Amino acid sequence: MQNKKALVLGAGGFIGGHLVKRLKKEGYWVRAVDLKRHEYNESPADEFIVGDLRDPKLCEQVIDQPFDRLYQLAADMGGAGYIFSGNNDAAIMHNSATVNLNVAEQAKKAGVKKLFYSSSACIYPERNQLDPKKPVCSEESAYPAAPDSEYGWEKIFSERIYLAYARNYGMNVRIARFHNIFGPEGTWTGGKEKAPAAVCRKVAETKNGEIEIWGDGEQTRSFLYIDECLEGVERLMSSDFQGPVNIGSEEMVSINGLVDLVSKVAEKKVNIKHVPGPLGVRGRNSDNRLIREKLGWAPSQTLEKGIRETYAWIAKQVTENKK
Repeated sequence: MQNKKALVLGAGGFIGGHLVKRLKKEGYWVRAVDLKRHEYNESPADEFIVGDLRDPKLCEQVIDQPFDRLYQLAADMGGAGYIFSGNNDAAIMHNSATVNLNVAEQAKKAGVKKLFYSSSACIYPERNQLDPKKPVCSEESAYPAAPDSEYGWEKIFSERIYLAYARNYGMNVRIARFHNIFGPEGTWTGGKEKAPAAVCRKVAETKNGEIEIWGDGEQTRSFLYIDECLEGVERLMSSDFQGPVNIGSEEMVSINGLVDLVSKVAEKKVNIKHVPGPLGVRGRNSDNRLIREKLGWAPSQTLEKGIRETYAWIAKQVTENKK
């Protein structure tokens, strides 16, 4: 019996790298594509093509058959320091929208059987996320649209691309809105890292017990461990539900609380120095009512368990970088 075939776009990134590993364990033949190879692991993909998905010719080359599953994770993205500085807005919108326009068109031409698109909680309106204790992030609250970043605007535009292709051309699509996915083998330094990785790195590196945090640290988020993210994606892909649906944790924590948790895991006493910096919305938390209703499942792993895995990996990177 021939293996089912999967195509992972953005396979050199954090989520894509973990996804390739999971698909291989499930018996898929996997083609992986990205601008670069994965920084922290040797991809087990059957083929790894290094190329730029902004190029329609490259898209034609890699989406050249009716894959059983296509996972579109490729995007120009990063943490708050990258997304909210304002310096990268044009690149973020141009690069990611170009990729999604190319991928949608070529997936249609190739007759791809099922396509997954990774959207983001950044699409939710800023007006519903001003209260750090009571953010509103239910799926239907996305409209009227008013994201607080160009990254969010591009994501909501690309959701609509895939939904339009589904309506007009019968494409079988699934869309999830990820809420701050974290874990080992992700970006942890250099300016594109997200909050859990940044805090783990700062705690691992500190010699005087002090770390810097942007803003007052009272802004809230939820963070989802990579394994649960992939479980949610698999369940969505195996279901009849198109989405968009939140894939995130409902365990909301302030950034100060995140520092406390990492300090506990690291067994270090840490003082926070609050400094100016890009923040994003004041509050954000996954609303998991729809995923429970449609998939009969929702993430349940504690943040502490995921932080233990992540801190151990980042602390090792910090140690090895000093050598």
